[in-house]
Amino acid sequence: MSPFYVVTDVEFDGPLPGTHSMLAFASVAMSATGIILGEFEAVLEPLDGAIKDKRTMAFWQAHPQAWLASTLNPQPPETMMHNFVNWVSSFDGEPIFAAHPVALDGPWLDYYLKRFTGRPLYEGPWIPDRLFQHAPLCLMSLVSGKTGRAHWECDVNHYPPEWLGSLEHTHRAIDDARGYANLLRAMVLG
Repeated sequence: MSPFYVVTDVEFDGPLPGTHSMLAFASVAMSATGIILGEFEAVLEPLDGAIKDKRTMAFWQAHPQAWLASTLNPQPPETMMHNFVNWVSSFDGEPIFAAHPVALDGPWLDYYLKRFTGRPLYEGPWIPDRLFQHAPLCLMSLVSGKTGRAHWECDVNHYPPEWLGSLEHTHRAIDDARGYANLLRAMVLG
């Protein structure tokens, strides 16, 4: 089976999964040859008992349209995480989780997947039916390695617009996931 990427962006109301809530996430499934296979977008209800982080909320106050997109018509996390697992599993091939950076988005998906589906983001090779077949891909690290840029210069504010498909980085999960899918395509095929 051919590998494909699940390029994901996450929005949240604080830095700690569980203490804070993931507001929304979106993924773009892309073949290893750069063909978009599909998209998934979810807006989630806050976790029971979770709190909002003041610094994170100050960020959202500066981005009201992104906040609206990340909070409009929220659905139960359990439902949406099961829908996500089913969506990833609907494609033929071996899915690879990718994010920019994976150290930020990965823990959120891992926490929510474990809590609501019993499956972590990445499982060892001894698990025959794991959701993601290969270790997660950090797009920031890929850009650094591929281009020779210093790691701290691997940020959307330092990339040529065409690397992101000339899409604006809006902090709406689906917009940013699309931009990162274009970035992956530029690095892999460029």
